Amino acid sequence: MAQAVLPAIGTFCWPELATRDLQAAKSFYGELFGWQPKEIATSGGNYAIFSAGGRQVAGLCAQGKEQRQQGVPPSWLSYVSVSDADATAAKAKELGAQVLHGPFDVMEEGRMAVVQDPAGAIFAIWQARNHKGISAYLEPGALCWTKLATKDAKAAEAFYTRLFGWTAKAPSDPAMPYFEWALDGSHFGGMMEISEHWGPAWREIPSHWMVYFMVKDVDERTARAQALGAAVHVPPRDIPKVGRFAVVADPQGAVFALFQGKL
Repeated sequence: MAQAVLPAIGTFCWPELATRDLQAAKSFYGELFGWQPKEIATSGGNYAIFSAGGRQVAGLCAQGKEQRQQGVPPSWLSYVSVSDADATAAKAKELGAQVLHGPFDVMEEGRMAVVQDPAGAIFAIWQARNHKGISAYLEPGALCWTKLATKDAKAAEAFYTRLFGWTAKAPSDPAMPYFEWALDGSHFGGMMEISEHWGPAWREIPSHWMVYFMVKDVDERTARAQALGAAVHVPPRDIPKVGRFAVVADPQGAVFALFQGKL
């Protein structure tokens, strides 16, 4: 269904891809989701806003020179809507986070900062002005969930609860330690602790946020992504009573998830 209102303060409002090849990314996501890019000239270089059905779904920018030189792979960055970027950045720092960039103004669109939580996961905060964020949500081709994979779930719960007022719903099955983030009773994301269940190289996996985009058919879209040059990290699999998902990396290496709700 279409989102009736703009993203609420304290929830995820914008997914943004930083990539090494803008044209290749436009082609890949356009083919996969039917997204259409609109170029915007900025002081930091060209920026593209992806839309689906005339509504905004995501942003696209060139990866920074420093990141490319350090070998940092292209990635998706998740933005949280806040009422005061400066105050939120200062509070995040007090809670043990690092403010990597900002706060700074993005022309007349808003004010932002890039933050790394105490366990290492990176996200952004966004104080909206002209640009309010996504205008499509919980529908095919749009953001539907944002999940934190963390080295320390207990510390992450304390940090995000104090920073944004979120609550973390404890798992009903202890064998499946998956928490759900909620704000004012509305669930919008999840959290899992990285452990040995993630495979032999689990200690090398950094804490990170991952975006989920809704599709009508996970199996078909996963196959399509692979045909377009993506790598499949997690093949399509069921989430009992919830739906079906897969995790893929686009041809430049940016990782995201596909999700199909329970029929």
